[in-house]
Formats: sequence, C-alpha cells, structure tokens
Amino acid sequence: MKDKQSWGARLLAVMIMFLAVGALGYGVDQSAFGRIIIAYGLFFWAYGWQVTTVGRADLRFWLAIAVLLRLALVGAFPSLSDDIYRFVWDGRLWLAGLNPFDELPRAYLAEGLQVPGLTLGLFEQLNSPDYYTIYPPVAQALFWLSAGLFPQSVEGASVVMQVFLLLVEVGTIFLLRDLLRYWSLPEERVLWYALNPLIIVEVVGNLHFEGAMIFFLLLGLRLLLRWKDEAHLFWLFASALAMALAVSSKLLPLLFFPFLLRRLGWRTSFLYFGSMGLMLLLMWWPLYSSAFVANFGSSVDLYFRRFEFNGSLYYALRWIGYQFSGFNLIRFIGPSLAALVFLTIMGYSAREKISTNWAELPLRWLVAIAVYLFCATTVHPWYTALPLMLCLFTNFRWPVLWTALITMTYINYSYVDYHENLLVVALEYGVVLLLIGLEWRKNRQVAAV
Repeated sequence: MKDKQSWGARLLAVMIMFLAVGALGYGVDQSAFGRIIIAYGLFFWAYGWQVTTVGRADLRFWLAIAVLLRLALVGAFPSLSDDIYRFVWDGRLWLAGLNPFDELPRAYLAEGLQVPGLTLGLFEQLNSPDYYTIYPPVAQALFWLSAGLFPQSVEGASVVMQVFLLLVEVGTIFLLRDLLRYWSLPEERVLWYALNPLIIVEVVGNLHFEGAMIFFLLLGLRLLLRWKDEAHLFWLFASALAMALAVSSKLLPLLFFPFLLRRLGWRTSFLYFGSMGLMLLLMWWPLYSSAFVANFGSSVDLYFRRFEFNGSLYYALRWIGYQFSGFNLIRFIGPSLAALVFLTIMGYSAREKISTNWAELPLRWLVAIAVYLFCATTVHPWYTALPLMLCLFTNFRWPVLWTALITMTYINYSYVDYHENLLVVALEYGVVLLLIGLEWRKNRQVAAV
C-alpha cells in the first residue's frame, strides 16, 4: 500500500487541476490551441502524478476532488464543441410537437421560422445544418427537458444537460469502484477515469453523451453479474433495461453484445436480448415517423461515407485510393471498414470457449472498441472515454496515454483554413500503437511464466 500523501503535494495538484479546469471551461475556444494544450498538459501532468502515487488512504479525498472538478464546469458554456446548438434545436422542435428526424434544419427556414425558438441566429450556429439529426432517444429526451425548462436560453439548457451528465458521472465512478472490488482489483484504478482531464472537460464541460452511455453500460454489466451470482430473473431484466438505455444513449454498446451470447447461453440470451429488444422498441417509438427510418439511416450512412476526422487505418487507405483514382474514396472505404469491424468482432467472439470467464469480458470489449476506433473514419477526442473505462479492468494502459495524445487534434481548429495536421495524427497513432505492442508483448510474457 502506498504511503499517505502530504497535504502540500495534495494542495499543489489540486490547485493545478482547478486552474486547468477553469482555463479549459471558461477561458478558451476551439481556435486557441496554445492555451488548450498548455492547460491540458498541466492537467495531465498533475493527473499522472497523482494516479501513480495515490494509495487507498487517499482515495476518498481524490474521488471528492473528481466530483468537485466536474461540478466546477456546471455553468461553463461549452467552448470546445458546438454540438450544444443542435441539442437545443432538436429540443425546441420536440417542445413544438415536431419530430427532429422529419426535416432538415434548413426546411424550417424555408417555412419562415414559424417554430418558436428556431431563430436564424441559432441556425447559423449549427455545425451540420444540411444533415438529419443522429442523436438517439436518451439524448433527445434530455434535449426536450432542457428546452422545456429553458425555452429561450441556450445557456440555461446547457446547464440542465451538464447537471444530468454530472449525475451520471458520479454514478459511473461509484460503479467503477464497485466493479473493481467485485473482481478483486485495486480500487485506486478508479482514479484513472475519475480524475482524467479529458473525461472531466469533454463529458460535463462540453456535453458529450459518452458519459451517459458508459454509466448505463456499467450499470447493465453490474446487474448482469448480480444475476449470474443469484440467478434471479429480476436482475436479468433490470440489466436488459440498463443496456437498452446504453444503446439509446449511443449505439456503440451494440459492438459488445456478441460477447454475452456464450456467457448467457442460448436460452438466457433469447430471453435477455428479446426483452432488451422490446425495451428498445418502446424507447425509440416516440421518435418513429414515416420519415424516421429513412432519415436516421441516412445520417448513419453519411457518418461512414462522408465524415472524417483523426482516422488511422482509414487515412492510410484514403492515401492509397488517391494514388490510384485521384480522389477521395471514402464512400467505398468507410462502409468497407465498417463491414470489416463487424466481421472481426463476430469472428473474435465466436472463438471464445463455452466456459468463459466473466472477468475477461472487459478485455474482450476493449479489443472490440479498439478495432472499431482504429477502423473508424472519425475519432473525436471524447471517443477515447470508452476504451479508457474498460482498461481499468485489464492490464492494458494505452487508452490512458491516448486520452492525453488525442488532445493534440485541437490544433486543426487553430488554422484559418481548417485542415487536419497529419503529422499530429501520425504521432498520435504511432505512439499509441507502439504502446499497444509493448503491452501486448509484456502481457504474453507474463502469461507464459
């Protein structure tokens, strides 16, 4: 057990963390790369110092600090992301009795802005005015609630969403600690997530729903383990509900379900996924309209065929495509990589033994999300939250380093003519892949002993 920290060390680290949170939450915008990277750099230095030295005696103190750091961002208007405007736009549509999936934002301009709150000023702030919304039911419900509480205030709606994400983050921290205890792993590992600068700033500060997805995913997993230990159907159905909420926050948990089939068995899987399907149907039903299926599907399709940011394998294939065709082949490469991800995960899950160890599940999920992210055309900084959470239950730490390195991608917004700095992308993925290789080799050697 590590020695208890001195109050001097604690105070210095806490001061750095709160100053960095203040700078990132209240003092910068996307274009201020110099200030962003300095604030993040200091924050990650203090974070790395503490998570490598904190013992169990200091754990409660630092968990309290983790919550207070998030609380400090409630009221800070999102400055590193402009998604808030689309959140408010969708919420005001719901408030007016309109389905955000029915029309493009531009359509309401053509109708003369007859919807209360849908102003030209708000429209001009949208980052994707020519695309249908893509946010699932949990997010849409929060948009509606925020708009209802603050129908004329983007800032007020933002605070409502921040409070919600603060609460789910507190729940996530509790669940992480509980699961670490369950698998007899060091509780201090929870700080790798709880104190992580990227998680604190991007989830609560900039309103990214990875926080909600992770909370419901962990809740679903914990309830499923409760069912495994007690064999009571209540816990099975409760887990199915939590997993349905996770999927209704972000679609990514769908990648993990193949790894549950052999652990549950075919009969239980039928009951579990059947009940989850019914719950998903109920959650998604309010979004359904004659145009919903086509427009939501169109948004998902465009995500793989048109959007690109901070890709790895995709950028390599894009370059090769340019050499042969002279133009960007994303409309072919994106769906092909998505198919590759699907086949890889299905093959990987099929190789598992029938008598599988539940403690290995987070590692399987970590591999699955890694395959997805390394094949994705778009990898925003907050996408690393999921692999970071999962690595706590494994011997791999590369997601921790990735959360720090990926902050360099904010350099793209500092250019007058926005473009991606491919040297930064190469450095980011080069270091991450090197660490993955080193950790994989080390773990193989340990397993062989």
